[in-house]
Amino acid sequence: MALIILGHPNIERSIANKTIIEELEKSDIEIEIRHLSQIYPDYNIDVKSEQEALLRHQNIVFQYPFYWYNMPAILKHWFDVVFEYQFAYGSKGDQLKGKNFIPSFTVGGPESEYHTLGEHHFRVHEFCKNLEQTAYFAKMNYVEPFYFHGTSVNAGYTEDDVKRKALDQATKLIEKLKRLSS
Repeated sequence: MALIILGHPNIERSIANKTIIEELEKSDIEIEIRHLSQIYPDYNIDVKSEQEALLRHQNIVFQYPFYWYNMPAILKHWFDVVFEYQFAYGSKGDQLKGKNFIPSFTVGGPESEYHTLGEHHFRVHEFCKNLEQTAYFAKMNYVEPFYFHGTSVNAGYTEDDVKRKALDQATKLIEKLKRLSS
């Protein structure tokens, strides 16, 4: 089984993340989805419940849209309160040790804008160092992120283009989860 921590603040309006989640739900892998914005619309996260969910799974996927070079606020808040001292880190904080930390996100803009001379100056991978360090600090196995560019219809991408790329990402993520579970 895999745990999907869905950090999309408005999944109903999403094309990319919604497609990925729908494909995961249709797959033959067992998953538990924790849609943070639906469970905690007031951001009052039940830390113990979330920690119990983490403990039930070996593979933990963080699914979200890439917002301002980071994750949406609800997911950042979730990390702030759930990955607490003596649970995720500290002298007795090894509860997540050996679990797989799998980032999966979508990027609105084109890949051509994410390089040294591009509009965003850095490659997306460089914005993921905080994720890698979080996994390392919690003694988790960091899995290279799954992501793709061009999810914004406002930037000129068609809904069909976005869905096609999302289906491809979902397929790769499902294959990875199957390999990690075998």
